[in-house]
Amino acid sequence: MSIRSRKENHLNAYLNSDVQSEISNGFENYRLINESCPEEDFSALNFETDFLNHKISFPLMISSMTGGTDQSEQINRNLARAAQAMNLPFALGSQRIYLVNQKLETLKYIREEAPDIPILANIGAVQLNYGWTKNELLKLVDSVNANALILHFNPLQEVFQPEGNTNFRGLIDKIKELCADFPVPIVAKEVGFGISVSTAAKMADAGIRWIDIAGAGGTSWAKIEALTAGQKISAETIAPFGGWGIPTAVCIDQIHQKMPEINLIASGGIRNGIEMRKACLLGAKLCGIAIPLLRPALENAEAVITVLERYIFQYRAAVFTSSAVEKI
Repeated sequence: MSIRSRKENHLNAYLNSDVQSEISNGFENYRLINESCPEEDFSALNFETDFLNHKISFPLMISSMTGGTDQSEQINRNLARAAQAMNLPFALGSQRIYLVNQKLETLKYIREEAPDIPILANIGAVQLNYGWTKNELLKLVDSVNANALILHFNPLQEVFQPEGNTNFRGLIDKIKELCADFPVPIVAKEVGFGISVSTAAKMADAGIRWIDIAGAGGTSWAKIEALTAGQKISAETIAPFGGWGIPTAVCIDQIHQKMPEINLIASGGIRNGIEMRKACLLGAKLCGIAIPLLRPALENAEAVITVLERYIFQYRAAVFTSSAVEKI
């Protein structure tokens, strides 16, 4: 199966099937402590946050979604427009297909639509074990004038893909070498199964300063691959992994307690501004959302903005009326 066909199948699974993880994101196990006298003016609250040498309006990022399909330009164009209008960062989906097909120049519209915000390029970390060098990664960054490069980690997903890249041996050493002289920050990101404390420590030792934990509780790539793998790996074989992973809230809490100096991005099933507030109190510097924006992005940028504004209002209200978070 070609990369393009696989991406199209993934997008169809997003849109037409239940690909929600069978476990929760874990935020129901944490409770915000109500603040009855905030001593603040709600209308005057300022949520500007520093991220990649930019001041963004809120600790919220449009997370990686898609690329390389007929619909991806429409989706990404509307996401970029919304991110620019809201002054929020935008993380691209994997750019591998564009480099393989020598079509990186077709991505120039991303920066044209969003000239002022942080943009994050994206490629699978495992590609470093399949012949990809620093030069290829620089091309990805240059194609969108990116402010950072995401290396996504997806071993379980690769195992389920018929032609998956499953050699992760020695990857941390290669990432350490890359981090030593790469011109933009490198962000480590899971794809929906979470990052353990021990793995986060190895990433930090390699020189990574931003980790998007992308925990369990949102989209399950095990379910997506079960729907799209075809005959080579049966859905019945993959089915037990529908509840695989470390819940998002658990990842944030555990990693921050052990390594408070690491900059954490909370993503993985965050579905409202209250969960954003919990994530930030647990130690995240900002939060990422993806799937709730997918259908709106097929419409227009205004539909995306409507969803973002809902999250932001909920977050502002939760900040105004809470003082801390506690584990239940």
